[in-house]
Amino acid sequence: MLSQQDAKNIIDQTIGYAKLPGCAVSLNWTEDDFIRFARNGITTSGYRITQNCYIASTTADKRRGSASVSELTPEALKHGVEQAEQLAAISHPDPEDMPALGPQQYPHLSNFDSYTAAARGDLMVPHVQAIIQGALHNKLVAAGYIQRSANAVAVGNKAGLFGYHSYTDSSLSHTMRNREGTSSGWATQSSVSLRDLSGEEQVKVSIDKCLRGANRKKLDGGKYTVILEPAAVADLIGWLGFAFGARGAEEGRSFLSKPSTDKNSVSTYLGEKLFPEMITLRSDPFHPKLASTPWDQSLLPNEKIPWIEKGVVKNLSYDRFWAQKAGKKPTPSPRDLVLEGQDNSLADLIRSVDRGLLVTRLWYIRVVQPKTWQLTGLTRDGVFLVEKGKVTDAVNNFRWNESPAEVLQHTTQLTQPIRVNNDETGSNMAPALITTDFNCASISDAV
Repeated sequence: MLSQQDAKNIIDQTIGYAKLPGCAVSLNWTEDDFIRFARNGITTSGYRITQNCYIASTTADKRRGSASVSELTPEALKHGVEQAEQLAAISHPDPEDMPALGPQQYPHLSNFDSYTAAARGDLMVPHVQAIIQGALHNKLVAAGYIQRSANAVAVGNKAGLFGYHSYTDSSLSHTMRNREGTSSGWATQSSVSLRDLSGEEQVKVSIDKCLRGANRKKLDGGKYTVILEPAAVADLIGWLGFAFGARGAEEGRSFLSKPSTDKNSVSTYLGEKLFPEMITLRSDPFHPKLASTPWDQSLLPNEKIPWIEKGVVKNLSYDRFWAQKAGKKPTPSPRDLVLEGQDNSLADLIRSVDRGLLVTRLWYIRVVQPKTWQLTGLTRDGVFLVEKGKVTDAVNNFRWNESPAEVLQHTTQLTQPIRVNNDETGSNMAPALITTDFNCASISDAV
């Protein structure tokens, strides 16, 4: 593990090479083990240590350049600083560039697990074996990935800022398909502790979905009552976090902007109730299962922030430039999100639906309409018809068009949240939920 003192020495050395007024350094070090499996066999087993030093240089007239090096030798660090400064010299000034932050009081986070940091492949193989054996027993085909990592991150700049943090993380996800390639099931788990993963638990879920989905019925597009499992909800709340920017809301470009005929006077829904009482969404870097860091991308100290509290819009996200312009306190961006839940199980949610759809997860999400924050994407790895409180038939996948804000506005019930990783919005804690009038716009032939 890269120690705090070693990180401080590297950052100080890098800054010492800087000739321009501004120099900021971000250091990342990761040791990880991973196993990749496909077609019911292990295809890759790896161990690696990766390191990266990102250098950003700034001129007095706000020109900025950056470089990244993967060697931490004096020669490599010096070359990285020179490259960043050369790029800064030829870049255009950024009128919104803010002065470097001075020393910060970063919070202490408890998300380092020594068991996970020391784990090797022998502790991960049993999870893979359970999945592969389940696939073989049911004449299915499994593919997936398990990993654990120990991480050290550090930041520093010429203004005297320095921060260091170490944390662990782990994840296991896999897809199960039938041999005809007409049905799939999927399951995932993630936590800062490898002890929280279970291949035996996961494979039961994926096998059940895959076997149920073998004879799918065709169902037309339309608006449905939908039970979204936690993976689908995590995607939506992650995207919703991107839409809580104060600038967009105050410039009339957000779903949080109030309609106005006066272009010079735009108000927002801050402080107003837009969602049901049950909806509370917050950033929580202190959550013990999240692999959070003590600072956000702007190097502001991370903090617990409610964005929606009992249905009320409680805060907007102010970056440093817009906070200064608006006379507000800058805030960390909405990450490490937790959507609070209720004491229901997924089975409870299913029993309460007379007719609707059960959706495993979403995929390939993109923005359609920034003003309303309407998104589009596909369902994936299992969509099932629910009739009179029971899961009956597997049905085809859909392309959907929905705003995550409207999904929460139409929510009627939730389970307790669990952690879910996704590629585009990071890790969030999300429950399963029931939402009405979910727009399944058209049919997708995807498996």
